[in-house]
Amino acid sequence: MSRHTEVAEILIDIEAQLRQIGQWDRLPPSREALASSQPFCVDTLTLPQWLQFIFLPTLYQILEEGGELPGRCGIAPMAEEYFRGTELPHDDLLDALLRIDTLLTGGAR
Repeated sequence: MSRHTEVAEILIDIEAQLRQIGQWDRLPPSREALASSQPFCVDTLTLPQWLQFIFLPTLYQILEEGGELPGRCGIAPMAEEYFRGTELPHDDLLDALLRIDTLLTGGAR
């Protein structure tokens, strides 16, 4: 299986997990919120919104265009912190994020 295919499968899993735990928004945030210059748009978006509206579309676009995937990824620790203390069943989402982190960072040359 190609690295691009593996990434696509994990992205689908991330989306499914966000939907399953009720963290998938039907409406996108404002253009201003999406234009934040802060890492993960922490000043304007929740982490699930960032995953849905920035991370997933960006990686899907790279895959569609056959572009080069990022050489480093470290989202799982941010997600662990975000979900700490919540009642949301987030273990499967964290697992998917750890898999994407490992695949992208492990594939760095």
